[in-house]
Amino acid sequence: MSTQSTATRMTIAKALNAGMRAAMERDPKVVLMGEDVGKLGGVFRITEGLQKDFGEDRVVDTPLAESGIMGAAVGMALRGYRPVVEIQFDGFVYPAFDQIVSQVAKMHNRSLGALKVPMVIRIPYGGGIGAVEHHSESNESYFAHTAGLRVVTCSGTEDAYWMMQQAIASDDPVVFYEPKRRYHERGVLDLGDRGGGSSLEDAPHALEDAVVRVEGSDVTVLTYGPMVKVAHAAAQAAELEDGPSIEVVDLRSLSPLDVDVIEASVRKTGRCIALSEAQTFASITSELAAHVQEHCFYHLEAPVLRVGGYNIPYPPSRHEEVFLPDLDRVLHAVETLLAY
Repeated sequence: MSTQSTATRMTIAKALNAGMRAAMERDPKVVLMGEDVGKLGGVFRITEGLQKDFGEDRVVDTPLAESGIMGAAVGMALRGYRPVVEIQFDGFVYPAFDQIVSQVAKMHNRSLGALKVPMVIRIPYGGGIGAVEHHSESNESYFAHTAGLRVVTCSGTEDAYWMMQQAIASDDPVVFYEPKRRYHERGVLDLGDRGGGSSLEDAPHALEDAVVRVEGSDVTVLTYGPMVKVAHAAAQAAELEDGPSIEVVDLRSLSPLDVDVIEASVRKTGRCIALSEAQTFASITSELAAHVQEHCFYHLEAPVLRVGGYNIPYPPSRHEEVFLPDLDRVLHAVETLLAY
């Protein structure tokens, strides 16, 4: 007997929306909060239609006050709710920084495990959209450095759908970074025979898993979020030119890191590039380089290289294409490694 295909193409934005919808249908304690998330559907329309379907009590338009939003969400989480807080843009999170690092991250430890703060902090991040100041930052290292927080980021449609639900279901606070310049890129969401996505057990990967997106044998590129597409393009370009075989590892979780997948890939290829949009100084790429040097030293054929944004404030939009890593910078790093 034939079965109807459940595969569909949708944007990352729609997949995030569908993931939140599924979580809200599953658990009445899931509440969305943020500036313009209700009637407007968010500045990027990620929450579009959810207030209409779930009501103003569960999709709450808040004042323009990130610290107040986060403080209210902490109180709700302590009372048994699962708030999902939207920070409109990456650079707007700083007024809430104190609440996140001083309260959200520490409450479970401070109470010796008696209290939990199950909440998701959604942050659209990264550049490439021609925005003004405070709208294109990659500040994930701040939160990955903070013990007590999970930090994750999706790079495609399937991950957007499943990771959002897994983050909401987690009893740990999760900072969920969304690559804003990829919002409208389409991918396949195939629920197949996995129960139509009705259960988190249907998810293809755990929230903390890294995934090898492209198999390769010469160089490992460790990356995440918006840079996964760039790394994939570099692997394809090298293959077309009969060049080096590039393996692309999508980290997905920045804290904790899936060190097993990272180490297995680097031990196979012997060369490693850590790639992100963020400035390289004191960054996720710094941690990746340090970890690989410490744990894969005898397998390395060359030093670990980092490719990222330059160590300057994010530039005006007319210059951002020079600032952001691209295909040529990745391939140049590959050539440098192979020259050792």
